Amino acid sequence: MANVNQENKKTGVTYVYESESYWDKEKQQSRSRRKCIGKLDPETGKLIFSKKYLVEKELEALKKRPPGPVPAVVSKRLFHGATYLFDAIGERLGVTCDLRQCFPDTYDKILSVAYYLIMEDRNSLSRFPKWGRTHMHPYGKELPSQRISDLFSSIGEHAKQQFFQAQSSRRLETEYLAYDTTSISSYSKLMKQVKWGKNKDNDPLPQINLALVYGQESRIPVYYRKLLGNISDVMTVQKMLADIDFLKLDKVQLVMDRGFYSEVNVNALYQKHYKFLMATRIGLSFVQKYLGPVKESMQSRSAYSSKDRLNYHSQTIPWAYNETKKRSGEVVTSEKRLYLHLFHNDQRAVDDKIEFNILLDQLEEELICDQRKPSHESLYAKYYDVNKTPKRGIQLTPKQEAIDEAKKNYGYFALISNGIKDPLEALQIYRVKDVIEKAFGNLKERLNMRRTSVSSEENLDGKLFVQFVALIYLAYIDKVMRTNNLYKDYTMQGLLDELDVIELFKQPGKKHHIGEMTKKQLAIYQLFGFDPPL
Repeated sequence: MANVNQENKKTGVTYVYESESYWDKEKQQSRSRRKCIGKLDPETGKLIFSKKYLVEKELEALKKRPPGPVPAVVSKRLFHGATYLFDAIGERLGVTCDLRQCFPDTYDKILSVAYYLIMEDRNSLSRFPKWGRTHMHPYGKELPSQRISDLFSSIGEHAKQQFFQAQSSRRLETEYLAYDTTSISSYSKLMKQVKWGKNKDNDPLPQINLALVYGQESRIPVYYRKLLGNISDVMTVQKMLADIDFLKLDKVQLVMDRGFYSEVNVNALYQKHYKFLMATRIGLSFVQKYLGPVKESMQSRSAYSSKDRLNYHSQTIPWAYNETKKRSGEVVTSEKRLYLHLFHNDQRAVDDKIEFNILLDQLEEELICDQRKPSHESLYAKYYDVNKTPKRGIQLTPKQEAIDEAKKNYGYFALISNGIKDPLEALQIYRVKDVIEKAFGNLKERLNMRRTSVSSEENLDGKLFVQFVALIYLAYIDKVMRTNNLYKDYTMQGLLDELDVIELFKQPGKKHHIGEMTKKQLAIYQLFGFDPPL
């Protein structure tokens, strides 16, 4: 193998190629392969290796490196307390093992960037080199911004799906899955899935939507999927069911909010034989049909739960199921059993009244100021008669009958299920679903993801995956902190900062050692169920 120099006559740059000779059996002659490895410095004449060539050599060296810790060649002091906690969590949840199997060449980089996103939640990724020089982390070296962008682009769809499968197989055999979506604003106008839609954060920007599946008991995220920015929640369920088929989960039990309710979706859940618990709008005709006759009996003492501070009623109702056969197009109809759980809460009734009056005030202001919003047109027509004359201007007449109709449902809400017969059990399971909303808060706030500024589909897909990996760690830390009531003494950032100051000392030819640890730090590791670093 030899190096060959070749000058580009247009630019005057001399490129260096690595040339390898080989025998071509078909043509029966000697030939050569060339690969550009860099260019010559015009002043010194020295070879400047290309970044691509250096990365390839680095990967080759990593593959040849024997397993185990790399001996220190210089003395170092590195912060290790928080990243040690992440290492232990990754081993317990199987994240490290699954990443190593699915991304054998880059798993350590993925973990290091995920650690950084957890610790430095308000700093951009351009600050990683500074953090990487002062902390122990899986990759162990600096990653400049360009290398992180290359990492994001290298994360392929097939490997991601393998990771989701591996993680889901470790959990979720019996627990309910919580499913929800959120919007993420974007400054990019180049990505196909960035669309204008109903932005859940009221940002004046186009967006993408993100669907996330969570373990209702483990509180660990299992799967996510990027959606078009202008797709509604109700339209995502069919694809989500196909995704769950891919994860190969034997027993599927879903918890969803009322934004996902439709007759088509409920029929699809029955067709898949999935157990579900779903909130529904109290104004739906079939809910009103059964609510009206029991409103009075729901106010009795026997229908009151002191623990939950609300009144409840439950009954079995028929569901008119229909299914269209794919091959024949035949529509098959039958009757399925459905549990309807109805609830009334006095405090919620007060809140509903205040919220409804605020809405009416807003609608009246928009109409009087002639600043109508397209999204409110149906509400204007529902609650007001609007007259406009040259002399008197805009005159509003409230439709009291429609307003009274809305008032009659103050404080009421409904859940439906094909598997949970007890209404208070259903309520408890549904309330735990708020962990997924907190997860979205973590995803956006702690992982600096409320607005994304990446400019390519590949970089966005890769960044979302690394942030998802980071979210697994955050969700586990949050669960342990809540279980052990640690939030009374720490914020999550405060707890991580408490551990982050623990130092690891490396010296050439000697075994590394850990600096002094306080009783508080030792107690935190104990509550997480981990031995302290040694």
